[in-house]
Amino acid sequence: QVQLVESGGGLVQPGGSLRLSCAASGSIFRIYVVGWYRQAPGKQRELVARIFPDWSTNYADSVKGRFASSRDNAKNTVYLQMNSLKPEDTAVYYCKMQDSWGQGTQVTVSS
Repeated sequence: QVQLVESGGGLVQPGGSLRLSCAASGSIFRIYVVGWYRQAPGKQRELVARIFPDWSTNYADSVKGRFASSRDNAKNTVYLQMNSLKPEDTAVYYCKMQDSWGQGTQVTVSS
């Protein structure tokens, strides 16, 4: 089973930026869709972005124009660049590939 490890979360002021990374084990990483999800306290986990093997992406309306996902197949890593962060972006962010989830990384947007 593939293992996913997220990193890059932290505390940032509103309007700031963070880049999350999701590193995957296994050599078949490049053929799968990778999803980014987030879960805020007291809320359901929601899909934020997906990146497909052909590098195409789609995003939730709430982050469209601010977040961008990319992938480096040579490094088995997917990235989520988050710009113009808002307090409502505060959540634990997870990546998912097939049935595997990462452990999550906390993003806190606060002044």
